[in-house]
Amino acid sequence: MRAGVELPAVREEIELRTDDGLTLVGELATPVDRAPVATLVTLHPLPTAGGFMDSHIIRKAAARLPALAGLAVLRFNTRGTTSPRGTSEGRFGDGDDERADVAAAMRFVAERGLPHPWLLGWSFGTELALKYGLEHRIEGAILLSPPLRRTSDAELRRWADAPQRLVAVVPEYDDFLRPAEAAQRFSVLPRIEQIDVAGGKHLWVGESQTRRVLDEIVAVVNPAALPMPTRWPAASVTG
Repeated sequence: MRAGVELPAVREEIELRTDDGLTLVGELATPVDRAPVATLVTLHPLPTAGGFMDSHIIRKAAARLPALAGLAVLRFNTRGTTSPRGTSEGRFGDGDDERADVAAAMRFVAERGLPHPWLLGWSFGTELALKYGLEHRIEGAILLSPPLRRTSDAELRRWADAPQRLVAVVPEYDDFLRPAEAAQRFSVLPRIEQIDVAGGKHLWVGESQTRRVLDEIVAVVNPAALPMPTRWPAASVTG
């Protein structure tokens, strides 16, 4: 299974409407032959540093996990962010105004009746998950490469007694927060599950790192789907 593989899924271009009147563009991918067993609401990396709904881990989750793990994957551009899908209205809000973007995504999930939603944040997206996740009905949150730059200790402590699971996947050679530092910052959360990835880097570049991240996601959300196959006869390569 090569990096650009796109497995069968029902792919729908969607729009989200925020409470402050913005339209955000996105996509919902669901399994072709069954109802999804759970839902990933993805939150992309920092848009001012090139993050968007097509950032590669998020794009590959949408390309593979509906078929391989029976998951629905919702991805969208936060306000002011552009991708090939289009541009979401508004301007970058430094993680503050994006509270309404998260709410719009979760409202869409509820309206569609998508099951067992999980927030999947990567880098900047982890800040949004930590800040606003507990305002919504979620099973938990998965944090990829959390920088913890915009998340205060008070915001972290709100998760201490929350019933939702919180899983942090921390690369050994992260540019912002490495495993020992992460363990210290997360020490206020006795139930957090921190997974340290030897050799991992913030951007998870390369097929081996991509596969490791996707495996960790599925291990949390639908472990019955493991081990995921590494070959797919019907796959088409998109580049």
